[in-house]
Amino acid sequence: MTKPLPMDEQKKSVIWREWERGTPMANIASVIDKPPATVFSYLQYHGGIRPRHRFRRTEALSLEEREEISRGISHGPAAAVVSAI
Repeated sequence: MTKPLPMDEQKKSVIWREWERGTPMANIASVIDKPPATVFSYLQYHGGIRPRHRFRRTEALSLEEREEISRGISHGPAAAVVSAI
């Protein structure tokens, strides 16, 4: 027996759109071709409330900056030296 594929963003979007319209979970499940228990579990995990869209603050370190710090720490210089970069 094969493991089912995870839901893609499009299916998640359909779940939230239909759930907010008041569509029953069984109907949503048939639209996205998943078992009703999957829709129930997904909605239960989020408390029935659509999670907000997440984004990184502009002040946050970039991936390259985080990598540079990580590599500096792994090569052994003191934390004070790495933080001065």
